[in-house]
Amino acid sequence: MFIHIGNDHVIRSKDVVAITDFNLISSSTIMDEMMIESNKQKKVFGSQMDAKSVMITTEAIYYSTLSVSTLKKRTGLISTISKLDDFIDEV
Repeated sequence: MFIHIGNDHVIRSKDVVAITDFNLISSSTIMDEMMIESNKQKKVFGSQMDAKSVMITTEAIYYSTLSVSTLKKRTGLISTISKLDDFIDEV
């Protein structure tokens, strides 16, 4: 199955590792380091300007103008990702 994540990007749902809120990227030093390294390797796609979420795949990282909940619905992984919602509420 393929997912349209906005900004003319379509990815395979089986390649999705994580979907994260854009604002959470700067709150983690590990995420910051991962983004810097991925930028150096030219594996980051999309614009940060209007980004609402970040989709991490096995091969690349994509900024998306779509919200996490919209991408979650599009992935078809609602049952798996919904288990993570409880953890997000604690943070």
